[in-house]
Amino acid sequence: MASQDQFQRFIFEHSQIRGAWVQLADSYTEIGSQAPYPASVRQLLGQTLVASVLMSSTLKFEGTLSLQAQGEGPLRTLMAECSHDRHIRGLARFDAPAAAAGGLNDLLGDRRMAITITPERGQRYQGVVPREADTLAGCLEEYFERSEQIATTLILFADEERSGGLLLQRLPGSSEADDELWERVNHLAATLTEEELLGLDSESVLHRLFHEEEVRVFEPDAVVFRCSCSRERTLGALKSIGKDECYSIIEEQGAIEMDCQFCHSHYQFNRNDIDHLFTGHSLH
Repeated sequence: MASQDQFQRFIFEHSQIRGAWVQLADSYTEIGSQAPYPASVRQLLGQTLVASVLMSSTLKFEGTLSLQAQGEGPLRTLMAECSHDRHIRGLARFDAPAAAAGGLNDLLGDRRMAITITPERGQRYQGVVPREADTLAGCLEEYFERSEQIATTLILFADEERSGGLLLQRLPGSSEADDELWERVNHLAATLTEEELLGLDSESVLHRLFHEEEVRVFEPDAVVFRCSCSRERTLGALKSIGKDECYSIIEEQGAIEMDCQFCHSHYQFNRNDIDHLFTGHSLH
């Protein structure tokens, strides 16, 4: 039986070539159930979730990596985020014509896509993803080539129930032997079908592709849908909009109500909550 919601790293021994595999089922279903996504949007969201997991695995610190796109096409917003401990969340906002749209560029139009890396300690970094390819995998391969100078191959698939991906990277300092190995493993990876990537576990996929290579496989990590929202974080967002605006909403509506756009958790704050937020104690 295929593994569900798992991530696994592997390396080709005696080379500077590494890889990673991921497959999502339960977490993808849970995220996909947050809105009535048409198939084209749901599948692109699934690919983006997978890409966020694969790309976050290249980070060497604790934090999150998110992929975000703001579109002027029928898909207005696309976002997926993965933390260092493989917690994922994501969403898409779309208009009705998205149901009939095809590829990435049809859905998003000409607007930008960005990768945001947010370490728990240190400065936030944002990089722009080129939009010359009409697939998410192609755009991200271009990003690694231009921004990181790392040769990268990404294979991303998603259907209605599962999403999965395979990443291969050739790190700096490779040798002539790595030239041949890189060409060989890419040729093998190109034979991987959607049915295999979404239906087989990592052991079966890696054996099917690379059984003639010397591959070291690391222990798998579980991937889970988990939203990072909380009452405390929501209060922090209220503090950022300012005291005057918060009290204005309280005067007009009697309370401030906010819903998390990722998990639909509902938060309500009364005047006492806002007093505590800005003064540290109740004023009423």
